[in-house]
Amino acid sequence: MTAEPERPVRPQEQVRPDRPERLVIDLGTDTGPFHGGAAGTLYGIYGDGVPSRTLVEGMYLRTVSTKAQDGPQHPGADALEILPPFVDSGGQDVYIYLTDIYRGFPYRWPGATGAERLADFKERIGKQVRQVLTMGAYRHHVVCVPFNEPEGNMFGTGEWSYDGTSWLDDPRHYFTAWKEVHHLIKDLAPDARIAGPNTSVLYDQVKDFLAYAKANDVLPDVTTWHELSSPAEVRTNVARYRQMERDVGIAPLPVNVNEYGHNYHLSVPGQMVQWVAAIEDSKIDADLAYWNIDGNLNDSAVEANKGNGQWWLFNAYGQLSGHTVAVTAPHPNVQYTLQGVATLDEDKRQCRLLFGGQGGDADVAFRNIDPALFGTTVHASVWEIPWTGQVGDSAQPLRLAEQEIEVGADGTVTLPMNGMNGMNAMNGMNAMSAYQVVLSPRGTGKAPTAPSPVRRRTYLAEDAAHTGSGYSRNGPEGTPSDVGKFATSGTYHVGGLRTGSDLVLSFEVEADQDGTYDLSVFANSYHLDDLVKDQGPTNVFLRVDGRDPHELRLPLGYKRAVWGRTDTTVDLTAGKHTVTLAAQDPDLGVTKGDAFVDRIDLALRDENAIRPAVYEAGYADLRGTRPGYGYTDASGPGAVPLPGGASATFWVHSPVDGESTVSVDHLGGGRAALALNGENLDIPRVGGSGKGTDPVKVFLSGGINKITVTGTSGELVLDRLRVSRSTGTLVPSVHQAENGTVSGTARVTGAHAFAVGGKAVTGIGGGTANALTIDVVAAGTGRHALTIRYSNAERAPATHYNPDPVARHADLSVNGGPPRRILFPTTLHFNNFRDLTVPVTLAQGTNRLTFTADELPDFEGDTYNQYGQRSPYAPVIDQVTVTPLAAQWAAPQPPL
Repeated sequence: MTAEPERPVRPQEQVRPDRPERLVIDLGTDTGPFHGGAAGTLYGIYGDGVPSRTLVEGMYLRTVSTKAQDGPQHPGADALEILPPFVDSGGQDVYIYLTDIYRGFPYRWPGATGAERLADFKERIGKQVRQVLTMGAYRHHVVCVPFNEPEGNMFGTGEWSYDGTSWLDDPRHYFTAWKEVHHLIKDLAPDARIAGPNTSVLYDQVKDFLAYAKANDVLPDVTTWHELSSPAEVRTNVARYRQMERDVGIAPLPVNVNEYGHNYHLSVPGQMVQWVAAIEDSKIDADLAYWNIDGNLNDSAVEANKGNGQWWLFNAYGQLSGHTVAVTAPHPNVQYTLQGVATLDEDKRQCRLLFGGQGGDADVAFRNIDPALFGTTVHASVWEIPWTGQVGDSAQPLRLAEQEIEVGADGTVTLPMNGMNGMNAMNGMNAMSAYQVVLSPRGTGKAPTAPSPVRRRTYLAEDAAHTGSGYSRNGPEGTPSDVGKFATSGTYHVGGLRTGSDLVLSFEVEADQDGTYDLSVFANSYHLDDLVKDQGPTNVFLRVDGRDPHELRLPLGYKRAVWGRTDTTVDLTAGKHTVTLAAQDPDLGVTKGDAFVDRIDLALRDENAIRPAVYEAGYADLRGTRPGYGYTDASGPGAVPLPGGASATFWVHSPVDGESTVSVDHLGGGRAALALNGENLDIPRVGGSGKGTDPVKVFLSGGINKITVTGTSGELVLDRLRVSRSTGTLVPSVHQAENGTVSGTARVTGAHAFAVGGKAVTGIGGGTANALTIDVVAAGTGRHALTIRYSNAERAPATHYNPDPVARHADLSVNGGPPRRILFPTTLHFNNFRDLTVPVTLAQGTNRLTFTADELPDFEGDTYNQYGQRSPYAPVIDQVTVTPLAAQWAAPQPPL
């Protein structure tokens, strides 16, 4: 079979015209302050640490909608437990679904009559509001949502409705209930905010609701509804709603579309940027829909601290600033076409554009570029944010090109420009990717930063040859006409690598030159399939041209056709090769499990791939400062002065937990301190009087890390960070759990073959007497990274389509100190181990770590969840590793 092109054509891509599509950004048309409202989540946060605060903050979440405290609807996501960490991570508002104090969907509220059911609900609402009032200043970040989709639930036609009559036909009972509940909440908390009607779509009857609410002085503080439609309908419906307000005679209310998107859209940057553009144009808040597991930011987070392509899209979106400007798409407000959102920040002298949604070629034209801000030459930087699957970790966006471009006499710059670092950045775009362009004034410094490796070749499994038994071609998966299914690289995927088969998939690939190549297999094993339950991750066997066998463990998924990635490297000579994935290997064994394969990717590990990752200060999240242009020694178009208290924050990716070297490039002028994920590093301050590079050895967690550089004296001029993996300075100390001391029901087990050495400790918890104690040695006193290798596959009984995995916890005590609760997200199988890192303070010498667990009671401490949604157990623990958090170079700093 012949290989696919570098970027496979997606089924939704339209036939392209002879001339490229054209996206026009008019910097002269101000469309309002940047809002950032598309960054919201429904059930996206399970608890403090799932996902990590770094992921929450770096996604720039504004709003979260979640269940009532102690509600039995799903495990975790209790409103008052996520409220403080969410707000402390920069979040604005927590919308509490008061209805989720009940189980089931439709909600199973008790009572023989509608009046009895409403009375029970009001009693529970009163209790919830009184609990909110105990939260101090955090309570001002709460919005109460009394009813959720009332037309299909409490005031619909079903078994669990008020009286079997839909309020859309006869609203009397619903309107009365709204008034009574509104009064109840306001009587208890006069400054409380209330949201509604929270319908599943924007019905025409919402206008009648507003009229009634106005007449009875019970208007919502925020209007909410759901857009389980398409990006093309967001702008239309918001405009239609604003007309309702005018017709009724009320001032514009804040709007939160607190469910948007489908499985086909979520995780895919090229799909989601279309939603983001429509929501930002409408200047509303909106929350990503919850179709799958809670606590993963609606298919943005991988494990506890890793982000996929969708996370990086929202990270870029959250760093837009200033005001939005007009963006004219080639097909305005048409879904599955090229769309975008752009901002102009006059203080930073930057224009930022996010766009995508269609593959092929495009022209991107910037008009009305103000010479007073940008001069007559601009610096253009272009990145790609690729799709990496629903559960596939993503590195930072790929830098495609940088170029300094002369502005036309008419104030216009059009991309692509021939010769942008040897490529046309907007040619051959991938419909599943989003793209970012930043325009700033030209620099006077060095040559532009080299692009990231972009010579990726993709080969779809559905096009691979096959021999042997068990082959299946499965699909079609998600399409614009079937948005409930998941996105897939092609239309189909391939199964058959399973227990008992002898299937071989053969991919004909091509290498451009001799070298080592990164090879990624996009695949999935559904964790509840019968063949997968035994071992967990499915093992398959890879060869190149029949040689060099590799055994790979393919990722697990929470549903079928949910894609993750397994990475390896292969050595190839220039030319054609055959890469095989097989269920049997004569040297290595046989497959156990059942895997589905979506595609494989090949990328050369050239100098661009192995050089340090570059993070320009001029593109960082800045506080108390702005970029400066014209520094002759700057690496990019500009650098950032950091007077005392001013800061630059960088979101840095690490592929694994472990040591990295962060090189701080600066132009001198002062000193600065470094913080890592909110931890102030106990190291000498970086900087000095002259230009230099200060290499700092730090422990980076696998996934996303927040590095903040804050000026402390003088005015350090920060140029950039360069980050690369390193070893030898922060020496880890590894301790196997089975070598620790167990008590009570905790025991060493050999039941988990993929544990290191085949042994781990289970049975921790169910009472504090059931514990694991491990003694570790620290070379010095200070902050350390504690990396826990664990597994957790506990599930609670679900009532509908959402899988309900439970995040287990461990209470960790260091040297007999007060315990710290640590949440561990699901690994989907007890034989599937993952790493979770938390910072701890250790003393020089031997330190005793004690892991216990017990079930948490409900908010008021007198009752317990009856549906197995609060586990009393810790995860299975395989090993722990302690590593110093940071160290600095040995050379003395230059004087100021």
